[in-house]
Amino acid sequence: MWEGLMLICFGVSWPPAIIKTIRVKNPKGKSFIFLTLVLIGYLSGIIGKAVSLRNECLTNVVFWLYILDFAMVATDYTLSLYYTQRRKKLGLD
Repeated sequence: MWEGLMLICFGVSWPPAIIKTIRVKNPKGKSFIFLTLVLIGYLSGIIGKAVSLRNECLTNVVFWLYILDFAMVATDYTLSLYYTQRRKKLGLD
């Protein structure tokens, strides 16, 4: 229960970050190291749940919260990378 609540609390912060990245199209100030570490953390949670629950992981809510959070961070990472490359290509940075 507490792990799920933690994932919900962390997960609530990612949609505004994604929206901001799309809106301003400038990921300046985003840390790719930080995003990478967060992705590794969520991936570790996914693997940990899959190993500990084995066949029951597909019905476990916390497992799916890890996947949802991972997907949101991966989206923000991808958008940030895209806009960084785009700005460099256009000579804006």
